Order: sequence, then C-alpha cells, then structure tokens
Amino acid sequence: MKTSRNNNVKIRMKKKRRRLGLIVATVFLMIFLIGKLTSDPEESIHQVATSVAEQSIIQETIQPEKKRPDGRPIGKVVYLTFDDGPSILTNQFLDVLKEQDVKAIFFMQGSNLQKTNLQENVKRATKEGHYVGAHSMTHIYKRLYDNEQFVPEMNETLSLIQDITGTNPKLVRPPYGSKPGLESEQIRIQIVGAGIKIWDWTIDSNDWVLKDNPNQIVENVKKGTKNDVEVVLMHEKSQTLQALPEIIAFYREKGYEFGVYNDADHFSLNFYQDKYL
Repeated sequence: MKTSRNNNVKIRMKKKRRRLGLIVATVFLMIFLIGKLTSDPEESIHQVATSVAEQSIIQETIQPEKKRPDGRPIGKVVYLTFDDGPSILTNQFLDVLKEQDVKAIFFMQGSNLQKTNLQENVKRATKEGHYVGAHSMTHIYKRLYDNEQFVPEMNETLSLIQDITGTNPKLVRPPYGSKPGLESEQIRIQIVGAGIKIWDWTIDSNDWVLKDNPNQIVENVKKGTKNDVEVVLMHEKSQTLQALPEIIAFYREKGYEFGVYNDADHFSLNFYQDKYL
C-alpha cells in the first residue's frame, strides 16, 4: 500500500515538472518574439509578409494548368493573327482591338520593320499587350526555302523586333505556311537549334485576295470555325480592317475567348504536326 502511494506521488511530480518546463519554454519564446517585434517591428512585419507572399507563390505554382494533353488551352479560344505588317494600317487595327478589348498576334516582316516611320506602331502593339512575332525579312519563297535562308532571316527579323520593342519573341510564321517549305529535315534541325517556334493556322480567311469584299472574309472565317481552339490567318489589309469588328462579334457570340500567344505556353501548330517546332 505504501509502495503504491509512493508511485502515485512520483507520477504527480513528473507531470508537474513537465508542465513547468512547458510554461518556461513558452515564456522564453514569447520574450524572444516580443523582443524581435519591439527591436524592429517593420522588419518583423516584412518577414511575415514575405513568408505569406512566398507561400502564395508556391500555392499558385502548384495549381494545375488548364491545358489539354497536346498543350492547347482548355475551353473555346481563338487566336487572331495578322501577317505582313507593320503597315500604315497597323494603328487602325490596334484602335479596333483596343476598342473591342481584344489581344492579337502580329507576324511582322523585317523589310517593313526597318521603316522608321512604322516602328512606333510596333512599340504600341507590344505596350498594349499584343504579341509581335516574325514573318521573315524578304517573304521570298526561293530564298527562304530553296536557298535555306529561313533561319537566318527569321533570326534577323526577331532581332529587329527585340531592338524596337525590348521584347524577346521566339514565335514565327513561315511565309506561305510551313508546307511544303519546311519539308527539308536540315531546315527543321536548324529551326530547333535556334530555339525558334513555328505557328501556321487552322483557318485561312483568304482576305488578301478579297479586296473590297469584307463580307466574304467574315463568311470564310465563320465557315472555317469548327474547333474549340482556332488560329485565324489574316493580313493587314483595308478589307480585313472592315471585317474585323464582325469577326470579333461572331466569336464572342459563339462563346470564344481571345487568346494571345505566350512563349512559355507554346503548343505545336504546324502543318507537319512536328512536335519539336
């Protein structure tokens, strides 16, 4: 009986010592934290804010991306693209896009980019959130494909865009499309080695041959629209400018969002279905 009482006393003493140790540790921790806040409260707040911000970044990073297995966005997205600029019409295209709150992609030609009177239009395009990519220096088929000057010309055009806008684009559109021009394996190896990315299109508006016929341009776009993700080929032409508001209205009515290219989210879109381009 006496032994049992002694054991109970020992157990109670151990519990008291544990509680006392916990209290002492808590007091020291509070003193340390109060000291930190008192000595430099702004620094402490900054540390907490930084920690929260870092945690937010981590949480944002691990969110699943809304992409299909082929890299294309989920949902109905249309990319409006305009070739052959900059031109005297570029500002008017930008005005319509701004008024409609739509972003687009411009594939610009080096020989036009060299015209200093057009360079402000290029700067404006990037400032307003549009993507400016390359469309070669000369647009001459034989030189680009037969003479294998595709990569040198695209590199020169991309460098011009970087000099004018301060951006560093990688996306290009092959004049006349990638097929059959990029059939050569040698050219494709050069393209991959240069870090250049290729985009063709899913819908050809044929706007360049439809002078004074904007209604037919709109009809071509409507008839060509069949997929959730579409890339529309257009040019900086006056008839295209007239058709543009109706094209935008059509896609809005069909529930499409307007996409703008991002180098970090590239997905393959070439007539060869080459995943490396």
